[in-house]
Amino acid sequence: MTQQRVIVGLSGGVDSAVAALRLLEQGYAVEALFMKNWDEDDQTDHCPAEQDLADADAVAQQLGIKLHRISFSTEYWDRVFAYFLEEYRAGRTPNPDVMCNKEIKFRAFLDYALSLGADFIATGHYARIERDANGAHLCKGKDLEKDQSYFLHLLDQSQLQRALFPLGELRKTEVRRIAEQAGFVNHAKKDSTGICFIGERKFSDFLAQYLPAQPGEIISTEGEVLGTHQGLMFHTQGQRQGLGIGGRAGDTGEPWYVVDKDLIGNRLIIAQGNEHPTLFHPALTAEQVHWIDPITPELPLRCQAKIRYRQPDQPCTVSATTNGNIQVDFDSPQRAITPGQAVVFYQGDHCLGGATITHANQD
Repeated sequence: MTQQRVIVGLSGGVDSAVAALRLLEQGYAVEALFMKNWDEDDQTDHCPAEQDLADADAVAQQLGIKLHRISFSTEYWDRVFAYFLEEYRAGRTPNPDVMCNKEIKFRAFLDYALSLGADFIATGHYARIERDANGAHLCKGKDLEKDQSYFLHLLDQSQLQRALFPLGELRKTEVRRIAEQAGFVNHAKKDSTGICFIGERKFSDFLAQYLPAQPGEIISTEGEVLGTHQGLMFHTQGQRQGLGIGGRAGDTGEPWYVVDKDLIGNRLIIAQGNEHPTLFHPALTAEQVHWIDPITPELPLRCQAKIRYRQPDQPCTVSATTNGNIQVDFDSPQRAITPGQAVVFYQGDHCLGGATITHANQD
C-alpha cells in the first residue's frame, strides 16, 4: 500500500516539530515546508526568520525528512497585509491571523504542497477535524486553553479535506514533554506572540509607517473633551492603556476605557469604570458570513459564540437580516464588541463558522 504523503508546515516552533514527529509515527510519508511570509530589512530584530529556519532545519535533519523552503511574502502582502491596512484605515480592528490561515497556510501553502504531489498538508494548530459522509467538520482542540479553531473558522471543505492537525488530541504540556523526550533543539522555545511583522515594536510606531496619523479629540460619553488622540486606528473597543488623559479634578480614580469611535468626527469616545454600561451590548451585526459544513444551518439558530480568542462560549441566537448579514443576540450582554473582529459560532466542540463584526447593537 502506498504511503500517503504529507507536507507539514515547519515554523521552527515546538508545535510544528511535534506535529511532524507524530505524522511519522502514524505512518505517513512526511516532508516539511518552511514559509517566509514577510520581507523586511530589519526582520532579524522583529520577526526572527533566520533563527526559526535554523530550528526548523535542525528538526527536519533529526527526523530525516526533506525541508522545502519558499517565500509567500508577495501573497501575504496582497492577501493579508493589504486587508490589515484597509481595515485600520476604515477604523476597524482586523484579525490578520484569521486571514493568514485562510489565504496563506491553507491556500498558498496547500496549492504549493499539492503541486509537489502531497495528499495532505499539516500544521501545529490545536484543533481537530472529524470526517464523515457529510464532509469535514472543524472541532475544538482537546486543550481548551490552546484551542485555535477560532482562527480557523474561515476554512472551507476543500481546505479541511486536505488538512491534518496532529496536535488536536494533545495538551500543550504533553507537546512540550514529547519534544523534550525527542531531543528537539526547540523543546523549550517560547511560543510566538503577537503579529510576526510587528514583533517587538510598538504597534503605533509600526502602523504610522503605513497610515498617516490623524489627530482628533478624546471625548467622554457626555461630550466633554478630555484630550487628544493621534489616530483612531491606534485604539480599539475596551482599551484601557495608552489614552494619555491623566487624572482630572473630581475624578473617581477609576480607569477610562474606549467605548466607541466617531469616524465622521474623528473623535475617540471613552467612559470611566470597568462596568460602565456603554462597554456592554446585548447584540451585534456581522457581515461576510461563512459556514464551514456543506449543509448551511437554518436561521434563526441557537448556538454559542466567541467574539474574541479564549473567551468562554456565550449562548446566543443567530438571525438573518434583510441585507444578507446576520444579527447575533446574546443571552448576556457582551463587553467591548469590536468591529472588524470575528464572531465565531459553535455547537459544543463543533465550529460552525463565523462572520466579521460590523457594529454592536443595543437590542
